Order: sequence, then structure tokens, then C-alpha cells
Amino acid sequence: MALVDGSDTSLLLGSADAAPVVEHNPQGASPFLLTSDHFGRAIPRALGDLGLPDSELTRHIAWDIGIAAVARALSDRLGAHLVAQAYSRLVIDCNRPFASPSSIPLISEATTVPGNEGLTREATEARRREVFDPYHRRISEVIDQRQRDGIPTVLVSLHSFTPVYAGIKRPWHVGTLYQRDRRLPPLLLKHLRAQGDLVVGDNEPYAVSNETDYTIPVHGEARGLMNTGIEIRQDLIADPAGEAQWAERLANIFGDIEAELRAQALLPA
Repeated sequence: MALVDGSDTSLLLGSADAAPVVEHNPQGASPFLLTSDHFGRAIPRALGDLGLPDSELTRHIAWDIGIAAVARALSDRLGAHLVAQAYSRLVIDCNRPFASPSSIPLISEATTVPGNEGLTREATEARRREVFDPYHRRISEVIDQRQRDGIPTVLVSLHSFTPVYAGIKRPWHVGTLYQRDRRLPPLLLKHLRAQGDLVVGDNEPYAVSNETDYTIPVHGEARGLMNTGIEIRQDLIADPAGEAQWAERLANIFGDIEAELRAQALLPA
């Protein structure tokens, strides 16, 4: 472990660091705009390894296991633009309001994060300025451009969840997450349940709220877009075969949903 003092915030991301925003298929014309807040697990070189061993940095506390490959493949299958975050949720969680205690977690599950202890205001602001803000600014820019171009936008936020949390097994294979939208989530629930082989969570294992979430409330609800979150259980997408299977499954479902939305005049025909 190499814990680096994060108090020097003159420049958090250097030339050797990855850009915070990952985009795939930016010319995609699908009405579905895909986002992935916990896509990557990079850590800025200035922060070392946050004082954690590799065994912690590859666990679900650092990122949404399996979702990166699913998101890319789904983007390809749908012809949909994907905007994703390259940095670990342990650096800053891009699906949490900045004022939330879990924005820069001191403890994730039972794991203490030494590199997040005793941060100055300047250090926390640097993480927001160089990781959180560019990601959400890019999502806003993409939505703005789509509106100018007359391209309808349906926001789909992709996540994965651990099969066991706090010692309790989770029965769901997949869940829909939403708060105020009553158009897209019911359609998604219907199509997922029609698969016949899935235990489907309705706002399980999580539910969206303004206090615990950022992407859907800010980019979906506040802008009046149809929206939903999707959570896939991580053991189902832990290898390439599972990732490909779920990308294909979701692509077929969203193809059917798009047809229904157009038939209902919720999207241009």
C-alpha cells in the first residue's frame, strides 16, 4: 500500500492520469442515453492507493463489477451514447450529492479508507472539481445538444449490486430504480418479468431519492426526461459470458420498449 498525502490539491489529475469521462458511441442516435456512475476504478496518482490493498480496490466497494462491459456492449447493440465515469467511487461517488456523507466515504461497508481521512476543504473540492463536475457537466452537455438537434432522450443509469450485503443474500437478479417517473419503469418491470427466469426488484435492492442519488434526480427528473436505473446482480455479470448475455437481454428489452413508447406517442414515430 502506498498512501499519498492528498492535501496538495494544486492539481489532482496529472498528465499521466485518465480523463474522468469515458464515452462510447457518441454518435449513437438511439433515444436511450446510457450513463454509468461507477464504471471505472481508477485512482489519481496523487492519491496513491488511498491506503488500501489491491484486494479492496477490486471489490464492489471500489466500482460496479461487470457493468463496464455490459454498458459498452449495450451501447453497441442499441446504437446508444454512453457517458461513464473512469474513477473509483472511493475517490468520489458520482451518484451521491456532494453534501452526502457517502460522497467521499470514510468507511465503505466495513472497510476504512485511510486516504479519505482528515481531508481539507481544498482536497475535497479538488475531487469534485476534477472528477465529479466534468462527468456531470458532460452528461448535461450531451442532453443539451440532443435537445438542440431534436433527438429524444430517455435516461438509463446502469449499475450492478453485490449478491450479499451485510451477511444477507439478495434474491433479485435485476432491479429497476426510480423515484418520480411513472412511464419508463413500469414498462421495464413488465418486460423484465416477462422473461420468466428472473427475480425482478421493484425499487430493489435500492430506491432512488434526492438524498441518496444524483444522476437520476438531476439529469432525469429535473429535466423532465423519462428515466430509470438498472441494477444487475454482480455474480451474473462476473465473466464475459454473463456480460454478453445481459447486454443482449437488455438490448432486446429496450428495443421492445422503444417500439411501445413510439406506439404510445411518447417518442416521435
